[in-house]
Amino acid sequence: MPCRNLQKSIGLAFVLAFGAPVTASAVTVEVARACDAALAKAFPPKQIGNPAAGSKGTPKERRDYFSKCVANNGKVDDAPADTPKDSKANK
Repeated sequence: MPCRNLQKSIGLAFVLAFGAPVTASAVTVEVARACDAALAKAFPPKQIGNPAAGSKGTPKERRDYFSKCVANNGKVDDAPADTPKDSKANK
């Protein structure tokens, strides 16, 4: 009999462990829209018939940008591309 109770206990433990809900935070619609707009601004989509227009960056860079935006609740701090990176330009 003790073996049967042990099997029931182990079975119950598995049911409880795998039946527990997994909590995951969902992205709200507002955040997703804001990040999609920021992504389109940072990486403009390609336009058919316009070879000059096209998306810059790799798909991984675009995914990272979107993930960073979602992590910051739809706010991404974009540094202007024209700013010099050396410290002598500030003097």
